[in-house]
Amino acid sequence: MSCAPTRNDDASHQPDDPHENDPARTALSPTSRFQRPHGPPGSDRRFRIHSADVSASVAVFLIALPLSLGIALATGAPLQAGLVAAAVGGIVVGRLGGAPLQVSGPAAGLTVVTAELIQQYGWRTTCAITVLAGLCQLFLAALRVARSALAVSPAIVHGMLAGIGATIALAQLHIVLGGTPQSSAVDNVRGLPAQLADLHPAALSVSILTIAVLLIWPRVPGHAGRIVRKIPAALAAVAAATALAAAAGLHLPRVDLPSWRSHALPELPEGPVLGLLAAVLTIMLVGSVESLLSAVAIDKLVAARKKPAVRIPRADLDRELAGQGAANMVSGALGGLPVTGVAVRSSANVSAGAVSRNSTMLHGLWVVVAALLLVPVLDLIPLAALAALVMVVGVQMVNITHLRNVKKNREMLVYAATVTAVVLTGVLEGVFIGIAVAVAVALHRLTRTRITVEEQDGVHRVRARGQLTFLAVPRLSRMLSQVPHGAHCVVELDGSFMDHAAYETLHDWQTSHTSQGGTVEVTGRAGGRISEPADETHGCCRPWTPWRNHHCDDRPRDADTHHLANGLSSFQRNTAPLVRDELARLAREGQRPSQLFITCADSRLVTSMITASGPGDLFTVRNVGNLVPLPGEKTADDSVAAAIEYAVDILEVDSITVCGHSGCGAMQALLNSPPDGTATPLARWLRHGRPSLQRMKNRQRSWARISGRLPTDAVEQLCLTNVVQQLEHLRAHESVARRLAEGSLQLHGMYFHVGEAQAYLLTGTTEQEIDAVFDRVAPGPSTLEKSHS
Repeated sequence: MSCAPTRNDDASHQPDDPHENDPARTALSPTSRFQRPHGPPGSDRRFRIHSADVSASVAVFLIALPLSLGIALATGAPLQAGLVAAAVGGIVVGRLGGAPLQVSGPAAGLTVVTAELIQQYGWRTTCAITVLAGLCQLFLAALRVARSALAVSPAIVHGMLAGIGATIALAQLHIVLGGTPQSSAVDNVRGLPAQLADLHPAALSVSILTIAVLLIWPRVPGHAGRIVRKIPAALAAVAAATALAAAAGLHLPRVDLPSWRSHALPELPEGPVLGLLAAVLTIMLVGSVESLLSAVAIDKLVAARKKPAVRIPRADLDRELAGQGAANMVSGALGGLPVTGVAVRSSANVSAGAVSRNSTMLHGLWVVVAALLLVPVLDLIPLAALAALVMVVGVQMVNITHLRNVKKNREMLVYAATVTAVVLTGVLEGVFIGIAVAVAVALHRLTRTRITVEEQDGVHRVRARGQLTFLAVPRLSRMLSQVPHGAHCVVELDGSFMDHAAYETLHDWQTSHTSQGGTVEVTGRAGGRISEPADETHGCCRPWTPWRNHHCDDRPRDADTHHLANGLSSFQRNTAPLVRDELARLAREGQRPSQLFITCADSRLVTSMITASGPGDLFTVRNVGNLVPLPGEKTADDSVAAAIEYAVDILEVDSITVCGHSGCGAMQALLNSPPDGTATPLARWLRHGRPSLQRMKNRQRSWARISGRLPTDAVEQLCLTNVVQQLEHLRAHESVARRLAEGSLQLHGMYFHVGEAQAYLLTGTTEQEIDAVFDRVAPGPSTLEKSHS
């Protein structure tokens, strides 16, 4: 039975529990008598490189090589500086960073900033600034503030990247046309008419070919397209342009890599202190934000990847920031460009099937080899081809998908302000202006609340458009006072936020209006009820009490307050009107559940709540200990087997889930029960769980466990092992085995930790697998987030 391999993304083994090898911990653990290594016997821990990492590193190298030279050209730095940054980004960040599959190197996002620094302070001082920026990144990583960088509005980040992309494209357009770029985006726009009047055919022809190959290469159809796409478009475009220039004998400026002996190294910074400080902060902020956002994006790509089926740990953003800082210090010290995480190369790494950080490190090694051995080949590349490549990258930074999302979220003003400010003033100033505009827009939205009252057919409707904060409380109170006593009122809220002051105002009025004979219904814009007035007879109860095991001691204890009757009454009043249409449809069409859900009878396990399911979704079987008796046993309970047969053969469910939970009383009883106990009904039933106990004690089997930690005690260990064992029992049922052989049924294991309200899924259910790991289920986007995605 098994699951994905244990986490081992570094060359050396890292135990899942920091105290795994602690003798004191082992001696005190309730499960110490079962302690043993998680890996299979005889496992080899020697350093190995997977073949997928080798092929992925070559693919990334072929993309990084021309891009590194092009970005160095765009900044005005020595071309060798791009190769240094690519090599350092691959090796240093690859080894020290927290995102295993992210590729780092010189990035287009820092091109404009670096170009301005080189023009103002010179190349050697810019290298020193890069070192200081890396030191600042290390300091921020030590403070563990990496997550705070993600708090910046996406509109500002996308606007910053779009502004940088526009600035890059305008500058490189002059080189594409055969000229020389100016110092600013405004000057480049002004000089464009004169440049168009003085075209250089050789440079223009090479650039057009480069752009054409870049655009056409990914769109070649058919079998030929699948073959040619194995070669990166950037490499194919630069190679085609180089071949054209060599074959036609065109006289063009080409790459000129000087000897490494004359390579420029950093010097002590010279210039105004405030200016140097601003430069360091700019490199640090832009590089950090771009790297962290790229790491988050790569996490999503890895999670969505189907093959290869290898567990890649999620990015540790603080560690990634530390890795970026170390790389910038090394790159600056060796005379390289600033380093940051690069989404394009990282995406290529994921798509190429990389399985560990070794692919990133190998790509850096290939860059080193090319920089030392392929200089004569690199010197053949026309600068116009590199300029065209970087110009296309700059244009692609103005992402249409990002623009649509920004428009959907009504943040076009923030986006436009950031883009304009970055182009006209610079990156750091543009970001600050974007943040100021975003804050102003947020404050405007918080204060812009429109509240109206109208009467329709005897129903008074109070509509609140916008966010309800303490600033809107006077208007809200004034409008609510216009509703006559005893009237039926519908309060329609159209906003995503209500602070405590507004809530208290609405709730107090609601209680007062109801006590005077009126009725109140609070709905959203679509008309769905979102709250109900609190029952003042239950002084200790609050709106969340339906989900609490509460006891109201001051409540009269008579027949009128029967728990079941109260619950039924609440259902008929609140829930039935909302589900009546759906239940009527199910009554007409019959049940068609998607899965059989086998779980424990424990009262704390509310299946509909933890699975977010509704009527007709689950065919549920509950018993003590979520047990699945083996077929044919003398003491077998046919009720479970009958449910399995009915769900699999008649309802034709797509999957079966066995769900265990923490603190299971059945597992506790099973663990403590003597071999020959009293033959009570409970003891007879728990005999079906003895294979789970034997499995846990069997030293030939690896433990089932939760990813990242050991079970807290023997009871939790047995709860986890029991889920794995009951899945094996399921396979013994004839109907299940038949559907599994057909490939039309899936089995899933699940563990729910009651105290943490955290669900875990078993990452493997095949008999051939060795280890059984339950992975944490991460929270997905909220309904509001989904509506904006």
